[in-house]
Amino acid sequence: MTFTFLPWLALLAQAAQGQPPESVALLVQYLPLVAIVFLAWMLLYRPERQRQQAQQQLRDNLKRNDRVVTAGGLYGTVASVDREGDRVTLKVDESNNIKLDVTLGSVLRVLNDTNSGASQGTEGAG
Repeated sequence: MTFTFLPWLALLAQAAQGQPPESVALLVQYLPLVAIVFLAWMLLYRPERQRQQAQQQLRDNLKRNDRVVTAGGLYGTVASVDREGDRVTLKVDESNNIKLDVTLGSVLRVLNDTNSGASQGTEGAG
């Protein structure tokens, strides 16, 4: 019969010594894991999501006569935007009236009017 009292004696000894209950011990045990997941989200997921939102906003605001750069490195002026067809027509040569159709997702940035090297949008894969 002394064996059945051993677990109760262990619990009473923990309570007498002021040790935290098991739920607090579990919380302390899993706290580093929760902290790592939170830091990974802050450092990896959140910035990428912000870049994707900025790129989507750039594509949503794309309009005729914007100077753009595509993922392939083509510079051109937007001649038309077909959002339903996911297509942008770029005029790449004014003198020969050469136009290219590219996907809306391949537009990486919109160039400023004052400086064709500076970008208004974000760079990155789209």
